[in-house]
Amino acid sequence: MKQGFRQIRAFLQAAESGSFTQAASALHVSQPALTVQIRQLEEELGVRLFDRDRRRVTLTPEGRNMLAPLQRILDEFQSAVAQAHDLAGLRRGRLTVAALPSIAAAWLPDLIRDFRAVHPGIEIRVADVPAARLQTLVRDEEADLGLGPWITRDRALRFEALLEDRMHVFFPAGHALTVSRQPTLKGLARYPHIVTSPGTSVREALHRALEDGGLDIEVACEVAYLSTAIGMVRAGLGIAILPLSTLSAASCQGLEHRPVANAHLRRRLGLITAKRKTPSPAARAFIAALQAARISRPCGT
Repeated sequence: MKQGFRQIRAFLQAAESGSFTQAASALHVSQPALTVQIRQLEEELGVRLFDRDRRRVTLTPEGRNMLAPLQRILDEFQSAVAQAHDLAGLRRGRLTVAALPSIAAAWLPDLIRDFRAVHPGIEIRVADVPAARLQTLVRDEEADLGLGPWITRDRALRFEALLEDRMHVFFPAGHALTVSRQPTLKGLARYPHIVTSPGTSVREALHRALEDGGLDIEVACEVAYLSTAIGMVRAGLGIAILPLSTLSAASCQGLEHRPVANAHLRRRLGLITAKRKTPSPAARAFIAALQAARISRPCGT
């Protein structure tokens, strides 16, 4: 391929200068080498491109007809090379990150801000979606990477744990739970609960903990978002067992929270990528920044 474009450059330069000697000088090659390149191009195309005499070379009718298409091929190739260099050099690119809403509201904004400061040409799109949808987006290559829990062990995906998000119970100030430093799930089962929708990682963690303890709860309301759950708690409709990252996802003014004494009520959060997809340069750089940060604090604190 590279040799083919050298031949095209030789032809176009000779056509412009009207001299093989001047064309060779402009391209920093010897005249015999340039002559060979043009002869090879003529053989490849099956037409004579130049009429030659001792002083000048002139384009044949076939040569004039080939000027525009060969110039277009060279321009498109050079544009493609420039784009590839920009992508490889992280001067431009596009990245889609699928993340839990709590992650998208907690530490992801700071990470994106720091990344964009170094790579301002990279366009970043965030899809803040529930855990099940997150894995689907990564598997279907609609997202370059995902940040969330490992809820289903999909063989097409890879998971790298980054941090653990512990569950807390949220309740209005002055609630009876205020006096408890670390309430148990059995004790919390006495109160009405605000729960997140089925399929969310928070709901799945709560379900496993209740099932393991042989417990049942009264569901006062089911909601899709952590911010909505907080609003319901603030209105006195019930308590809610939510990840600590809720502190960043919603305003918790007027509420208190306590860690729940239960091993199931915690989420491992991490990086989710597709095994068969080669990450783009932008994705590799973002993953490297993510791994370097190592998210040393639980999200929400």
